[in-house]
Amino acid sequence: MPSIKQFQVTFDCAEPERLARFWCEVLGYVVPSPPAGFATWDDYRLSQAPEDRGSWFACGDPSGVGPRLYFQRVPEGKVVKNRVHLDVRVGTGLVGEERLAVLEAECARLVPLGAVRVELLYDGHDSCIVMRDIEGNEFCID
Repeated sequence: MPSIKQFQVTFDCAEPERLARFWCEVLGYVVPSPPAGFATWDDYRLSQAPEDRGSWFACGDPSGVGPRLYFQRVPEGKVVKNRVHLDVRVGTGLVGEERLAVLEAECARLVPLGAVRVELLYDGHDSCIVMRDIEGNEFCID
């Protein structure tokens, strides 16, 4: 059986472009060029039917290594805890106070972007910080 080489992560959300741009800031991702034949994303949106404008947006890892993130507008709001979430890996290989300091610094960077700190999980050795993005989706700084 062949292995899958690429995948994307899809977010259901209320404001696709706003959430995509938040995650670009979190992960260092970029917004791709607009579709062929359009000079800007605004030009592309204006070509769509009014009800379809802003219904999706995407961003990707500029190195091409990480998965594409796709954001699609849905009518319902978020009502329960995520069953799957992203772990933003900033403390890999670190332990104890050194790890905690790196995680706290990343948390301090993300809160002004609109992220919400939920909870610190720390046992004196390992740690992570549970966060929410601008639409309430849980993620961890790990």
